[in-house]
Amino acid sequence: MAVLADLDYIPYLNAAGQMTDQFNGKVGVYAIFDSEKILQFIGYSRDVSLSLKQHLVRQPQRCYWVKVQTIDRPSRTVLEETRDAWMTENGSIPVGNAAEEAAWNQPIDAKIKMTAAEQATYEASDDLGRVKTLKKVARRVEEEVLAALEERGITMPIRFDPKLKEKGLLNL
Repeated sequence: MAVLADLDYIPYLNAAGQMTDQFNGKVGVYAIFDSEKILQFIGYSRDVSLSLKQHLVRQPQRCYWVKVQTIDRPSRTVLEETRDAWMTENGSIPVGNAAEEAAWNQPIDAKIKMTAAEQATYEASDDLGRVKTLKKVARRVEEEVLAALEERGITMPIRFDPKLKEKGLLNL
């Protein structure tokens, strides 16, 4: 098991605004740092690249650096032990693993960003009308998210699950 302090910082994005593909399909534990290299979140995944992309979309202003330890043989026990050891090494639980865990791990909930007019339309609608309202809200929030990603310098394509938009959720 690697010690977090011994791993190299890897930039989240290259000069072209793209993520590295070195972790595509790789199983591992990862630590995400902000622009000041302050630890924000520690996670593990069966596809580190996909998870890193999800976190970037959800928290673009807090994903600047990453440290990754990949493993060849998937083992939840090894992944959890490594994550827990890194948290202990850090001396505290990162904010993304505590109070802000949902913002890091759950789909973006567009419903909480409904305007008063959208809320009124939603409440006055039948099931089909509610789905249409949720999709409209999700598309508006999606535009805000994509604008924030563009502002951050991200150029890679981002595509949200169209089925989840019907529920007012944004997820890759």
